[in-house]
Amino acid sequence: MAGDQTYDVIIIGTGAGGGTLAHRLAPTGKRVLILERGDYLPRERDNWDSTAVFVKGKYRAPEYWYDKHGNAFPPEVNYYVGGNTKFYGAALFRLRPEDFGELRHHGGISPAWPIDYTDLEPYYSEAEQLYRVHGRHGEDPTGGPASAPYPFPPVAHEPRIQQLSDDLEKHGLHPFHLPIGVDLTQDDQGRAVHGSACIRCDRVDGFPCLLGAKSDAQVICVDPALRHDNVTMITRADVRRLETDPTGRTVTEVVAELGDGTTATFAADVVVVACGAVNSAVLLLRSAGDRHPDGLANSSGMVGRHYMRHNNLALMAVSKEPNPTRFQKTLALHDWYLGADDWDYPLGGIQMLGKSDADQIHGEAPRWAGAVSPDMPFEVIAHHAVDFWLCGEDLPDPENRVTLDADGGVHLALDEKNNIAGLDRLRHKLQGMLGRLGMHEHHLLPHSIYLHKGMPIGATAHQAGTLRFGTDPKTSVLDVHCRAHDLDNLYVVDTSFFPSIGAVNPSLTAIANALRVGDHLAARLG
Repeated sequence: MAGDQTYDVIIIGTGAGGGTLAHRLAPTGKRVLILERGDYLPRERDNWDSTAVFVKGKYRAPEYWYDKHGNAFPPEVNYYVGGNTKFYGAALFRLRPEDFGELRHHGGISPAWPIDYTDLEPYYSEAEQLYRVHGRHGEDPTGGPASAPYPFPPVAHEPRIQQLSDDLEKHGLHPFHLPIGVDLTQDDQGRAVHGSACIRCDRVDGFPCLLGAKSDAQVICVDPALRHDNVTMITRADVRRLETDPTGRTVTEVVAELGDGTTATFAADVVVVACGAVNSAVLLLRSAGDRHPDGLANSSGMVGRHYMRHNNLALMAVSKEPNPTRFQKTLALHDWYLGADDWDYPLGGIQMLGKSDADQIHGEAPRWAGAVSPDMPFEVIAHHAVDFWLCGEDLPDPENRVTLDADGGVHLALDEKNNIAGLDRLRHKLQGMLGRLGMHEHHLLPHSIYLHKGMPIGATAHQAGTLRFGTDPKTSVLDVHCRAHDLDNLYVVDTSFFPSIGAVNPSLTAIANALRVGDHLAARLG
């Protein structure tokens, strides 16, 4: 780990942003060093075990952050090659065109981006090709124009979900196939063919894929990038600080603690941070120095502010008939994304969750099982459950922020009541339809798929904000190319750059933006 070697680019983090950027830069011949805090995820039976993954949290980082009251909580973070994409549900949505402009919500304003949908659209199309997204453009009434079709047809609904889709259409709604990144080849019945990597199992949502068939950043981007001789990766390299030259305008050293307990320094012409919205802000705050007393790139005071994570709600409906579906995550509904006939503000979107099983339900039992036990055993609930995910927009608030204490502890302040009126209405819309969709209305059970009972602040899977981009250095941290206003060679390509988060999963936007920034860096490096 010679510290005297200089690279063209150092990328810190291997998730949707960092991993994709490495893939984009690999063919340029530039010397790229990837620093990953974790290691490769162990490939073992527990990858697909509900108790290990959900109940015991075997793969969750063994760390605690603190809320605004100083109470410790375990965040939903995983430090492995591929980042949190190892565990995501691979739902790869574009933001709506309206999400790039100013949107008025019941709880306030969702600000406009410094770029618009048309600027990112070509990269959305490239991202969908790269991440093997299955879907069909034109089905979603709120979707923007697309310059290329999805590379693969939609993942076919299994019979119970097809029935749900048909029933929703009968009520005048517009359900569509959820865009999802999997390595699946289907026959004319929707079944996985002999040569398909994906087997349409019930382990896609929240589990790592033992078969490498889910489009995570390690499988899609990092491993292929490492086949290039000019790309190097060091795992178990926890970057602690970024040092600058005396002017404070250039990052000169990346200081990391290695797995063997030693400290190493690395240098590059360009340094790219992609540690996740919270940890990227933490790194910059921890890198304070004489020229940057409040944290690196923080002349605006905006580093760590405007944290967002979506207003999410997992709902389990108990169907009157069995639901033998295995690959359930194939349907979404955006009819009320931007508003409703009885509400002038955005409500958000509905999509299917991965199919819950008895172990997951049993693990979550203390929160809500009293409503159904002992009349309905866990196995029966699981056999009849239809699982929905409701997603509403969390608005940027400067007081929702990441800070560090004197001991380096991570503090996350969050207003959990931010703009929740739309999500409440979205829930009532769904709840009011369940009886007509063949489900028991009175068995609608709120639960947390992430199992952080009583600590919703810990659900950080959709974290964004904290290092927003913009044209004004006084109100933003990054410029439109995601370069820090205050430094000449520091970039950020995770979801930190989001000035707003919309109401769809943020991964595809992070991927598309990493491709966009990758093109800018390739041009800069010549």
